[in-house]
Amino acid sequence: MRTWYDVFSTKWGWIGAIASDEGLRHMSLPEQSTDLAIRHLAKPLERENPQESKKAFDELQLQLDAYFSGQAEMPQPRLDLEGATKFFRNVWDACRSIPAGETQTYLWLAEKAGSPKAVRAAGQAMARNRVPLIIPCHRVIGRDGGLHGFAGPGIGMKARLLELEGVER
Repeated sequence: MRTWYDVFSTKWGWIGAIASDEGLRHMSLPEQSTDLAIRHLAKPLERENPQESKKAFDELQLQLDAYFSGQAEMPQPRLDLEGATKFFRNVWDACRSIPAGETQTYLWLAEKAGSPKAVRAAGQAMARNRVPLIIPCHRVIGRDGGLHGFAGPGIGMKARLLELEGVER
């Protein structure tokens, strides 16, 4: 399978991405530098050994800039989630169904994934989200309404994304 990667600039920072012919495989959250964006892709870059491509993510970059400007919904590119467990895929599908401007809890994710007692496992699926933003893990909050767990730039980024989408905090 062919894979490629790039690190590109957006209005909110640098994003690293890896894709295959089947779809987007990995993506970082916006970071302050190319080095930080690449750091989030270190394991898949080593494992998949993709080719660098400066053109492969042009459309995604434009779509993300429109989203970060508040002018568009989150892009919905095809995803290649090869190797993920059925449960993780179910959780990620449930997460993708949360509309912009709304939030849901980890319990809700577990229930939608068909395993209502697997709340912690649903949290692990969010922690291992390969394509944050596209699988909008920032829309998942704690039962207490608090913002919990967010990789990369941290809780501040999660709050900023929710604010962009009009979530009242």
